[in-house]
Amino acid sequence: MADNNTYYLVKKGAMPEVLLKVIEAKSLLESEKAITVQKAVDVVGISRSSFYKYKDDVFRFHDNSQGQTITLTFQMDDRTGLLSELLKIIAEHEANILTIHQSIPINAVASLTISIQVLPNTRDVDDMIDEMEKKEGVHHVKILAKE
Repeated sequence: MADNNTYYLVKKGAMPEVLLKVIEAKSLLESEKAITVQKAVDVVGISRSSFYKYKDDVFRFHDNSQGQTITLTFQMDDRTGLLSELLKIIAEHEANILTIHQSIPINAVASLTISIQVLPNTRDVDDMIDEMEKKEGVHHVKILAKE
């Protein structure tokens, strides 16, 4: 028997287009850029039935992370100032840093684990992670845990 309360964290690139469009339609409704569901689904190009089928089951990561602790892991070059640049991104997004652990670099690459607390005023966590991944010297950012 399937567990309907099991959740998965999936990167945007791996999601079917219809689910992304449902999220976009929900965003249009929440921001009042679309007043009705029909207008929202027309703008994004899906049917009302697709919207209603998935609307309660898909949401942006940030929408469900307020008050949570998120642990991120990185592989990054051993470059002066890179850790500082990553911490600045976290500060700019107004998340609270709880712990930082960096390994001793091997072959000029270090492993970094940061736990952050997502506060009510924290800006979009998706954008924060995306900005970190785009930093030169950061090989990847992964979410290890969300508590």
